Amino acid sequence: MTQNPRHIVISDEEHALPYSKGLMASSIMATGLPPARAFHVAERIEERLHERGAASITRAELSELAREVLVDEVGQRYADSFAKWQVVNRIDRPLIILIGGATGVGKSTVATQLAGRLGITRIIPTDAIREVMRSMFTEELMPTLHTSSFDAVHLVRHPLPRNADPVIIGYREQAAAVAVGAQALMRRAVAENTDLVLEGAHLVPGFFDPAEFSGAFVVQFVIAVDDPDAHRSHFLARAHDTRSRPSDRYLDFFDNIRKIQRYVKSLALERSVPIVHSYSLDATLAQVIELVVSRAMEGIPPDNGHPVNGLSDNDSHRLLHEASARRTHDR
Repeated sequence: MTQNPRHIVISDEEHALPYSKGLMASSIMATGLPPARAFHVAERIEERLHERGAASITRAELSELAREVLVDEVGQRYADSFAKWQVVNRIDRPLIILIGGATGVGKSTVATQLAGRLGITRIIPTDAIREVMRSMFTEELMPTLHTSSFDAVHLVRHPLPRNADPVIIGYREQAAAVAVGAQALMRRAVAENTDLVLEGAHLVPGFFDPAEFSGAFVVQFVIAVDDPDAHRSHFLARAHDTRSRPSDRYLDFFDNIRKIQRYVKSLALERSVPIVHSYSLDATLAQVIELVVSRAMEGIPPDNGHPVNGLSDNDSHRLLHEASARRTHDR
């Protein structure tokens, strides 16, 4: 099909910019669709625009058209997810995503892919926070910072309570120290109104309260790999892709890593923090994106019921009402 070269202008956009398939595809990827399918939908939207023969379109009309095409091409679920993301994206509050879980469950991969889909440019691993803190605190002053999360047991200096698990005690000491730096970064993101993805083994449910950061949408979840063989294979694959991270050390401490995963999952269950079970990257990403958008919707204050730019009055009020209903049900 020959494409019409005529530009269609978004009339209420600053400088009246023309419709862009690339920008639309980026927005659609926030629904969880892979890039190729998102770009296909963006192309179908452009075709519909040319069929209408209009020289311009408003943002609200474009969003409505996008949802219509999403329903036709990939289904209602993705259209609803797109509408929810439009609500979250139009409210002037930063999105802070906290991805926890034991070593080797795929947190870094999910964080990178998720940030790309949602248009977030700031991704910080908690290992980087630990590295900065190590430069400020010597091993004598804070020993558990100077090793991996699954190997902090031999650096615990305090007498352990009876029946305490030294692996978990060492892990808790390191995670508590790194949580201080993570909280500082979250406060900075709120102050700068900047979206942020934090990922790492040190983001333990219950070590800080996301509700303290009321100026942001804070979404926390834990990634887990239930099958030990699948978990072990992650280290072998990572060693193949990254020579600086050989698998031997991780496999030597594999029992400790699994023990930490069980501990983190138990804390997540106690505190109603979602656990995302990792099987395949595409399935995990789709689940995570749906979780992030839905949780962010739940964080919209009940009194913020005004229409949102890019959505019709009915759609924005309906989605805000659904978020309020979910909060009431959760209580």
